[in-house]
Amino acid sequence: MFIVYLLLSKVGKTSLIMSLVSEEFPDVVPYRAEEITIPADVTPERVPTHIVDYSGTFKCCLCCCLPQANVICIVYSVNNKKSIEKVSCIYWVPLILVGNKSDLVEHSSMETILPIMNQYSEIETCVECSAKNLKNISELFYYAQKAVLHPTGPLYCPEKKDMKQLCIKALTRIFKVSDLDNDGILNDNELNFFQRTCFNTPLEPQALEDVKNVVRKNLIDGVCDNGLTLKGFLFLHTLFIQRGRHETTWTVLRRFGYDDDLELNQDYLFPPLKVPPDCTTELNHNAYLFLQSVFDKHDKDRDCALSPEELKDLFDVFPYMPWGADVNNTVCTNDQGWITYQGYLSQWTLTTYLDVQRCLEYLGYLGYSIIAEQESQAAGITVTRDKKIDLQKKQTQRSVFRCNVFGDVGSGKSGFLQAFLGRNLMRQKMIKEEHRSYYAISTTYVYGQEKYLLLHEVFPDFDYLSDADLACDIVCLVYDVSNPYSFEYCAKVFKQYFMDSKTPCMMIAAKSDLPEIKQMYGCSPLEFCRRHKMPPPQSFTCNTAAAPSRDIYTKLTTMAMYPHVSQADLKSSTFWLRASVGATVFAVLGFAMYRVLLKTR
Repeated sequence: MFIVYLLLSKVGKTSLIMSLVSEEFPDVVPYRAEEITIPADVTPERVPTHIVDYSGTFKCCLCCCLPQANVICIVYSVNNKKSIEKVSCIYWVPLILVGNKSDLVEHSSMETILPIMNQYSEIETCVECSAKNLKNISELFYYAQKAVLHPTGPLYCPEKKDMKQLCIKALTRIFKVSDLDNDGILNDNELNFFQRTCFNTPLEPQALEDVKNVVRKNLIDGVCDNGLTLKGFLFLHTLFIQRGRHETTWTVLRRFGYDDDLELNQDYLFPPLKVPPDCTTELNHNAYLFLQSVFDKHDKDRDCALSPEELKDLFDVFPYMPWGADVNNTVCTNDQGWITYQGYLSQWTLTTYLDVQRCLEYLGYLGYSIIAEQESQAAGITVTRDKKIDLQKKQTQRSVFRCNVFGDVGSGKSGFLQAFLGRNLMRQKMIKEEHRSYYAISTTYVYGQEKYLLLHEVFPDFDYLSDADLACDIVCLVYDVSNPYSFEYCAKVFKQYFMDSKTPCMMIAAKSDLPEIKQMYGCSPLEFCRRHKMPPPQSFTCNTAAAPSRDIYTKLTTMAMYPHVSQADLKSSTFWLRASVGATVFAVLGFAMYRVLLKTR
């Protein structure tokens, strides 16, 4: 850090530096002191301090020094009114006014200086000192460091005697993140967690009561049910700033990721995370537990779904609404169209898989690293191993499997995606085109293991198939049994892109409730599957009275998990029976356990 002294002639500027270094007043004062660096271990804020003495006769030095300065100390002589009149503040860094030679007068210069301080918001403070008797010399440099590390400007408006809006906004987010049960009050446990998080020490019970009593005396609604309200929390920080304890507020702000401009730091939002090629990203157990707690604290009516108001409240700590209307058609919702508990976790899983950087950002807004007591959001992410290793070992530890869905226009791809979310054709007709989603994600159960299947509808244009369109764990080829030209598209896609790949493929005979018409292709879909060692076409319809069958999705997940399974096994009914029975048993047990957990929440 640089500290630059802007010197006015004969005000004792060099003497101040010499007195600081030698701890005694110099008998002989040089015209200009040499530049010195004070080591971090001897400064109050534990930062190295570089001091540059400026002489008015070397104007070229000023142009060089100012751009490097973090803080400028403008020195004047308290016994020389003309030196005070020369004080001007045309700089863009924090300023400290230093009244030197206080040993020569019996009065203070503060009355003269106050109008100047009120005129220039850049001035952090004013301190009177004496190089001769060493009065306030150390304090001067403490205030200079404090002006850089804990500036008043971003936090407080002296004219309004209140915190600035950006500061209020940041502290409001911090309050809501720290309010673990979302009741609008920081109780003793939450206050102690907050205190330990920010200052590495809990508050003693008496100290906690003293804090609340101070708020009670000054603010009617600052304390409620023996807990601190948002108004009380903001009042405390206003009080800290007004009493010169800016470092307290800055410690809190920086702990929760804010930079000097009261914006969330990019390093906080986007911690380093290396994802090698052919690896995917998933949330780990700790991250899911955290997200479950976030859901619980906002699901106020305990209906296992988030109403629009509850969802808005959850994302109130974000600078923008991260989920659009399409999310409601990407994951499971209840009869009212609200995102369910399962749908909520599914959307987080989808974001982590498709855009892990965005997931890190979102977890940062929610305060994951603070609440979960982790180094960063990256601690909540698992980077899976290379898929080639999974194939070699014939087993996988992944929990999310991607299925790209191909098919011609009108083949039934969208219906296939929505059916996975439990929506029959009647419910699908209620979806607005502008709210349509090209993704669907939910859980399936294979051999008693809960897995996520991510369906992605690929736009049916050969000229625009990207690497992302081709990179998946399993391919789904959908054709309309009632359209004689529908299968041809699936056959072409398979031959051009997947015939020589190791990615398993499954043919879906969609709209099976309609009369089946012979496909105008060289061979039937069944014969095509036999020739290319694929499972036979799977009949599917979403035109049902109840929710469509989920059996086909269990099969897709199983094939994605075991891409090495032979064609003979895939044709075996015993193979599918083992997978689906395990899924059914686990699903029933899982639902029962979830009901129990709900009662305890």
